[in-house]
Amino acid sequence: MIKTIEWTKDGIRMLDQRLLPGQETYLMLRSYDEVAEAIKKMVIRGAPAIGVAAAMGIALGASQSVGTSVADLEDDLLYICDEMGKTRPTAVNLFWAIERMRATFQRAKSKNDVEEVKKILVAEALAIFEEDLAANRAIGKHGGPLIPDNATVLTHCNAGALATAGDYGTALGVIRGARDAGKKIAVIADETRPFLQGLRLTAWELAKDDIPVTVITDNMAGHVMKSGKVDAVVVGADRIASNGDTANKIGTYMVAVLAREHNIPFYVAAPLTTLDMSLQSGEEIPIEERDEKEVTHIRDYQLAPDGVGVHNPAFDVTPNHLITAIITDKGVARPPYTESLPKLFAETNAAGG
Repeated sequence: MIKTIEWTKDGIRMLDQRLLPGQETYLMLRSYDEVAEAIKKMVIRGAPAIGVAAAMGIALGASQSVGTSVADLEDDLLYICDEMGKTRPTAVNLFWAIERMRATFQRAKSKNDVEEVKKILVAEALAIFEEDLAANRAIGKHGGPLIPDNATVLTHCNAGALATAGDYGTALGVIRGARDAGKKIAVIADETRPFLQGLRLTAWELAKDDIPVTVITDNMAGHVMKSGKVDAVVVGADRIASNGDTANKIGTYMVAVLAREHNIPFYVAAPLTTLDMSLQSGEEIPIEERDEKEVTHIRDYQLAPDGVGVHNPAFDVTPNHLITAIITDKGVARPPYTESLPKLFAETNAAGG
C-alpha cells in the first residue's frame, strides 16, 4: 500500500511527490502552516488527497492551540480554515473538508471542554482519511466492470493512490478494480506536462503494482488512438459541476475530444465529494494559474528563452457531452447528468451516507 499521508503522534507524515520517482522521501509536518505550504507547493496533490491533508492540517493546528477556552479555540480554528482555503482554488474536496471540520467543531463546542473538542477534531480528520480509502475501493468496484478484458486504458495525469489517501486511487482505482476482477489490463500514461504527473507518478505507481504501463508524450494521444491502441480512457477530477462538466488536469479536454473522434469511451472517476452541486456548469469552476517556471523549467534547468511569455493554467474543463460516464463511490452516473448526479446524492442521503 502506498501511504500518501499518515497521521502520527509526531505530526503528519507526507510523501514528497515532487521528488518521485527518483527519491521516495517522507516529510514530517509539525504545524498547520507546514501542511498548507505542502499543499501549495504540490508536495501532495490530487483532489481527494488535498481534502485529507487539509482536514489533518486543521486538526493538527487545533490540537496545538494554546487557547484556554472553547471560544479561543474557535478563533484559532476559523483562522486555520481560512489559511487552508487559500492554498489551491480548483479542487472542491479542499473546501468540502474545511467545511466538514468547521461543522464538526460547531457540533462539538457545546461540550465546553477544549481538550475534548480537540480530540473530536482529530477523530473527524482520521474519519475523512478512512472514508477516502473506502471510497476509492468502491470506485474500483463500480468502475472495474466497465473495462473489458485485455483492454488498454489511457489515462491523463495521476489519479491513483498518490492523488488520494493512498492504496487504490480513483482513475487508477478503476484499473485496479478491473485487474482485481481477473482481467488483463495495460495502461498508456500521458506524460502530463508541465508537472509530468503521468511520467513521474502514474508510471511509478503502476510499475510498483506490476501493471504494464507505457508512457507517451501528451501530443501522441491522437496518434495512439487512431492506431487502435486505446480501448478506453479513464481520468480523475478536481471538481465536477452539477451538469457533469469536469475540471481535471490541463490537457484532459484535448484527450476527451480525441476520444470522441475515435469512438473511445471516456470515463471520469471521482468520489461524490468531488461533485459541486452548487455550480450549474463548468464555466463557474475557478481555474488555478500556476508559476510560469513549471513551464519554462524542468526542475532547476531552464529550457525557455529569458523573458518569454507563459500561460500556465493548471486545469481545463471537459464539457459533459464528451463524458461517457462518471464513476463514483456511490455508483455510475450516465447522461443526462442533471438527472443522474442529483439521484446519486439523493440515494446517498436517504441511506445516511
